[in-house]
Amino acid sequence: MPKEVEYVAAALALLYVVLAIKRWRSCWIVSFVSSCLYVLVLFQARLYMESALNAFYAAMAIYGFWCWRTGASAEQASRVHRWPLRWHLLGLLAVLVLAAVSSWFLRRYTSAAWPYGDSFVTWSSVFATFLVARKVFENWHWWLVIDALTMFLSYTRGLYTTALLFALYLAMIIVGMREWQRDLEPVNA
Repeated sequence: MPKEVEYVAAALALLYVVLAIKRWRSCWIVSFVSSCLYVLVLFQARLYMESALNAFYAAMAIYGFWCWRTGASAEQASRVHRWPLRWHLLGLLAVLVLAAVSSWFLRRYTSAAWPYGDSFVTWSSVFATFLVARKVFENWHWWLVIDALTMFLSYTRGLYTTALLFALYLAMIIVGMREWQRDLEPVNA
């Protein structure tokens, strides 16, 4: 597969984050195209779970577009809010269990590179993407960990453009946190 496909996928993925930070619904269209391209790139790099993850991202792009378009009102559809810690802990527990199970299958039945890391990134990204679609502020905290690990995995597989993309994501997370915090729903006292 030509490296240009990775370059285009990375550029679109970067644009997605910029648009998501601004909470523009068009971010989901860009995400869909980028994700479809990354399915191919990551499968070729033998990061099978992350390839499958990008197929999920493509589906979530449709869901995210729908979530950001619907709601009781346009104002409600744009609200950022927090989740209780217990929901995040339950999410983490589910991620750890799913990562353990899928990494066992990857080790046993495939030539996957980094089976547990690949699985952990995949399942935590599934959860974090759901948080983005629901405009949960803490999605940014999840992405700090996920993107740092993905940067490492990409680098070890020779996907240097993708590793650079995730390094940029780490910087953009800080911007995203600040921007989303401005529109954080006030806590009812």
